[in-house]
Amino acid sequence: MLTLRALCENRDLELTVLVPGPAGALDTEVSWTHITELPDPSPYIRRGELVMTNGLWHAAGHPAESFVHRVQDADASGIAFGLRREMPTTPDDVIDVCRRAGMPLLELSVNVPFTALSQAAARTLAEQRQNALMASVRRGNALADAISSGTGAGGVLRVLRRDHDLRLAVVDRTGHLLGCAGAELTGDDLVVAARAVARCPPPLEVLLSNDSAALFPVGAFGEADAALLCLRPAAALDETERGALDQAAHFLSMETARLHAVQATEMRFAGELVDMIFSGAGASREFASRLKTFGIEAGDPLAVCALAVADEGAAVSPVSANAVMAFFVAEGVPAVVAPGGRDTVAIFPWRLTEGKLVASMARLLSALDGQFPERRVVLGHGGPAGDGTKLRVPLMEAREACQLLARGTSASRMARFTDLPSHSALLGRLDGQVVQRFADALLAPVRDHDLQRGAQLELTLRTFLANEAQFAATADALYIHVNTLRKRLIRISELTGRDPLKFEGRVDLFLALEADALVRP
Repeated sequence: MLTLRALCENRDLELTVLVPGPAGALDTEVSWTHITELPDPSPYIRRGELVMTNGLWHAAGHPAESFVHRVQDADASGIAFGLRREMPTTPDDVIDVCRRAGMPLLELSVNVPFTALSQAAARTLAEQRQNALMASVRRGNALADAISSGTGAGGVLRVLRRDHDLRLAVVDRTGHLLGCAGAELTGDDLVVAARAVARCPPPLEVLLSNDSAALFPVGAFGEADAALLCLRPAAALDETERGALDQAAHFLSMETARLHAVQATEMRFAGELVDMIFSGAGASREFASRLKTFGIEAGDPLAVCALAVADEGAAVSPVSANAVMAFFVAEGVPAVVAPGGRDTVAIFPWRLTEGKLVASMARLLSALDGQFPERRVVLGHGGPAGDGTKLRVPLMEAREACQLLARGTSASRMARFTDLPSHSALLGRLDGQVVQRFADALLAPVRDHDLQRGAQLELTLRTFLANEAQFAATADALYIHVNTLRKRLIRISELTGRDPLKFEGRVDLFLALEADALVRP
């Protein structure tokens, strides 16, 4: 950066500081030099320029106060008064006005022309630009080496930290920490960063728990996949630091693109493994070989879980596979994680007790709650199975349990298939259309009757079943006479073909109500 101090330290220029100005004024940036003899040069001065003058305006009788204040209003960095034989010293009124105005004033020897000062400024700026370019090239080479050597986002951040004392982190749009150097982020910070990345366009700055952080989007094709966070307000970064961070963000885009390609391949392989388990190919040599690529031996005891997000009034959707994989990486457990249409499945080795498996799944659910604080995440799990050949049933049960929990058939958010009510578990295994037809066949006539007659047959049936078929308790709950209750139950029997006064009839009607709740959004 070209400054007044740097020019004064050049002995060839023979500059003398007559008025240093306020503290730090000599170290402010000089954008260029400007020669003028106009009494009011302000329309032609750009911000940060050093105004050079021989004082011809002063000799013509124009006041120093007017000239200095006009230069100051143009936001110049200072004035260099060039001496000449006709004016061998800087006029006292010019010095006095600059001192009162806080305008830096330099005196240029009579032996040095203004062109020498301009050339010195040009050389300094050229050297600085060349140095900045060379630094950028060297940093670019180092960043390319970091990416090509496989050090990932952490390697990129270490390159930045060699030249700049910055606290840095890289967070992707799922809230996963890809790299960190000198910064500590809480779980809430990761959520804030992920939400910022998801915005279009991302903000320039985010407020974390303890710091304001400048945000530099990372991604290809105009869409941010992650963010490079610098734990310093954006306004506190100088031009060099911003340039270095922008450059690093471009290289990180290549790294995130590589990670996405790797993840896409892994997810495809994981999905194929799940399909092989469902098809009964768990004993094949190809299955064992593919499982081994994930660091898992097919002969090991294996456990499985299925996870989904259940939004109120919305369809069930899978949990982020990256978020699930991040948990297993943190736990030091190899895993196959496969996202599907309705859930995300994870298969992993498990040699410990079933109780410890439940505790581990609880930790997984808790970790996902931190990343999806406004959504309901559910988890169904199964196993451990003796080996890969016995994994098909636990996998099916885990997925069914997950879907039942997502539909709200249980107050719990984590369960094994066998932990759920038997009728829910059995209904959950049936095709949704079959279940819907069964429910409609029994309940549609009752509902049509209620709609046409203004009756309360469905409410009566639900209350009768809830009171364990006790007439007095049901009549009291409905505020009707027992005889009225009997007439309603007879009408239900006529409409449905199922007698609620008989045990088998009540079972069918109860299952119809449960099936309807299971499949109806």
